[in-house]
Amino acid sequence: MTSTIAIAPDVAAEIGHWLGYLNAERRMSPKTLDAYRRDVLQFLGFLGDHLGETPTLETLAALSPQDVRAFMAARRAQGIGSRSLMRGLAGARSFARFLERNGKGKVAALAAVRAPKLAKTLPKPLSIASARRIADVELRAGEARPPWVIARDAAVLALLYGSGLRISEALSLRRKDVPTSGDTLTVTGKGNKQRMVPVLPQVLKSIADYTALCPLPLPADGPLFIGARGGPVSARVVQLAMARLRGALGLPDNATPHALRHSFATHLLARGGDLRAIQELLGHASLSTTQIYTEVDSERLIEAYRSAHPRA
Repeated sequence: MTSTIAIAPDVAAEIGHWLGYLNAERRMSPKTLDAYRRDVLQFLGFLGDHLGETPTLETLAALSPQDVRAFMAARRAQGIGSRSLMRGLAGARSFARFLERNGKGKVAALAAVRAPKLAKTLPKPLSIASARRIADVELRAGEARPPWVIARDAAVLALLYGSGLRISEALSLRRKDVPTSGDTLTVTGKGNKQRMVPVLPQVLKSIADYTALCPLPLPADGPLFIGARGGPVSARVVQLAMARLRGALGLPDNATPHALRHSFATHLLARGGDLRAIQELLGHASLSTTQIYTEVDSERLIEAYRSAHPRA
């Protein structure tokens, strides 16, 4: 759809400048840049049909809230959910803010319309006992898989829970990133931002067990976790390994690799961890993102109260 959208030259030029800014100043990933570009072109394509003309910068500045609501209604009619719609609006609003900051006109209509409400979903952490057993290689001893593969999966999952990593962060580690001494690890998160996270001795042992068993070369500058052909492991491989462990431990379907990161944060908070420190460990840009774990912990406390208190 985006390849056939007619774009006015002044708008096309500003889109190029905007994407260049997001890349250079905001350090957004290529996938995020592509998604933002798609979202803006989708919005412009709708406006072209809705207004009957190719939108220019002058057209954008003259938009009304009704025009934006018409876009939202059209997307809803196509079966687009609230989360996708909100993301699409976020891209358009980012472009509008860029235009305003650079004196190219204010698209007030985008700011005047409320984003769709999302159904509130809380992370589903594992119990401490289950999270600890996830990295136990004995749970998969009966599988017809090489021991080094099972050890590799255990090391990845140990990192997700032990250090609170995103799965992409764990799989992007290089061999030389693993400390030979000390108890911290430097990871590269969203926006290519680096942060230091704690790495437990048990986690380092899991990694050492895997590297000792791995029959393929692991050069210092190469990926730490590799597949059977020597290339980087995909997230799907780890997700399938977690699915097998769910069966062994009798865990629900929401016990995913990402749930281990949720468990890391929730368990730290339950034991008195500081919310701001947990924000830093998780690599959240905003404290409001981390604050959801306070609600998770409160929910667990309320459940425990209701099940244990004589008068609950």
